[in-house]
Amino acid sequence: MATPIDVTPANEFELVIGRIIDAPRHAVWRCWTEEDLLKQWHCPRPWSVPEADFDLRPGGRFNTVFAGPDGERMENKGMWLEIVPEERLVFTDFYTEGYVPQGDGFMTGFVELSDTEDGKTRFIWGARHRNAETMKQHVEMGFEQGWGAAADQLEETAQSVGARV
Repeated sequence: MATPIDVTPANEFELVIGRIIDAPRHAVWRCWTEEDLLKQWHCPRPWSVPEADFDLRPGGRFNTVFAGPDGERMENKGMWLEIVPEERLVFTDFYTEGYVPQGDGFMTGFVELSDTEDGKTRFIWGARHRNAETMKQHVEMGFEQGWGAAADQLEETAQSVGARV
């Protein structure tokens, strides 16, 4: 199980979790940036990610579909804002591919990765919201529990990837 670490939100509308993932950073990076790997872990079970479509560059698409056990379907269309290989990803649903605005948007997400001294990965995942209402909605959706479960699934997938390298 991914080990929780304390992290402090940078502002009043940010939610953030931190974990130590027992896998090398390059494997965790691949799990975030390769569609087939992201599908394996990105949504807490029993939900799944049957579709992922990326263009991994600033301004490129970051589209996923979450599927629930009772036939629920949640399409997520977004865009990559920043990509620092094996260190940082920033993405948002305020825009779609090519910086095309889309409605109000829900959040801007970020991922930060760094090495620990023992070969594991320090993983920070955060979501910045436009106001207190959307942040509260994310909390009520189960942000911490859901992303905690997804972090455990990420660790499993990254360990599998790391073992193949």
